[in-house]
Amino acid sequence: MKKHQTIKRSDFTLSPFLKRSNARAFWQVLTTVVPITGLWILISFISKNSTSEVLKALEILPILACLTLLSSRAFSLMHDCGHRSLFRSRWLNRVIGFLLGCLNAIPQYPWSRDHAFHHRHNGDWEIYRGPIDVITVEEYQSLPKINKLLYSISRHWLMLFPGGFFYLVIKPRLTLIHSITHYIWSICSEFFFKLKTKDFDNIFSISIKFRSHHSGYGDSFGELLDLTANNLVVLISWLFMSKWLGVGLFWTCYSIIMTASAAIFICIFFVQHNFEGSYASRTEGWSSLQGAVEGSSNLDIPRVLNWFFADISFHSIHHLCDRIPNYQLRACHNKNKHLLIGAKYLRIRDIHRCFKYILWDNKRQKLSSA
Repeated sequence: MKKHQTIKRSDFTLSPFLKRSNARAFWQVLTTVVPITGLWILISFISKNSTSEVLKALEILPILACLTLLSSRAFSLMHDCGHRSLFRSRWLNRVIGFLLGCLNAIPQYPWSRDHAFHHRHNGDWEIYRGPIDVITVEEYQSLPKINKLLYSISRHWLMLFPGGFFYLVIKPRLTLIHSITHYIWSICSEFFFKLKTKDFDNIFSISIKFRSHHSGYGDSFGELLDLTANNLVVLISWLFMSKWLGVGLFWTCYSIIMTASAAIFICIFFVQHNFEGSYASRTEGWSSLQGAVEGSSNLDIPRVLNWFFADISFHSIHHLCDRIPNYQLRACHNKNKHLLIGAKYLRIRDIHRCFKYILWDNKRQKLSSA
């Protein structure tokens, strides 16, 4: 076996696993969307036929658990579409990704661009501070006591739940409002500036980019269009579901599902990069290979959970080549397992320990606890 220092990207066997299949991709989408539809119909049936509120709640609870896991699977498939790895064609990844995003109320195109930034800089903690924007040890030590406490509380694992609801239900709506307001204000400002300076030749030449301070999604007019379309579809679906099931029942069920599913995939994203010994380099000397292999943990979890997470557990290989479709990740991981010498493997019982790594020690180039 080669020593870690001599391992190169070219040593990995990746090409055979890049092959994408529209048939497999459509099957994955169907086996996610059809059960979700069926379970919502079942909730409607129970609500209309149950004679006891207590019995109704007991019957609906396991359905909500299934919908939560299926929502996590829909998110994982949307994630693959963002990497253009689920389907063979770009337009199919774009269209299906958009629809899966609507299913979870996430604007997929802006999200995928933001996620691509994460992939380009994973392990370079000077540029990318992880999913929770960790600060350095020095920055933390300079904070007043109350700010230190607030920082620690905001990064506690219990914050996954209110944070998850905000991430899916509230944040995209705030982002849309802010983005449109900013866009219109910027256009008006530029127009009146040219009017004031009598720049009549260029008065209708407006070059304003979309920028949202709520999302970190980047800046492009295409993102604004996607964000608007996503919100329209989501708001219409909310109105339809509220009319069909009743406002109280729908929002009770929907809030539980969105909160729990968002907490799950935010948790997974966090522990796959914030863990003991995670590769945490400065920009100078940063290695994309080490960022993929040593800066991404792999989850050793039951196979049924891997199905719901679309095998994102094999995260080192995913970061090594994000164009490998989820249905090829396990085989690719097993083929190259002998090269994943520095890779971290986490079990479910290890997850809670990852939440103490919320600081970056830029001198020692490692993650640290508060």
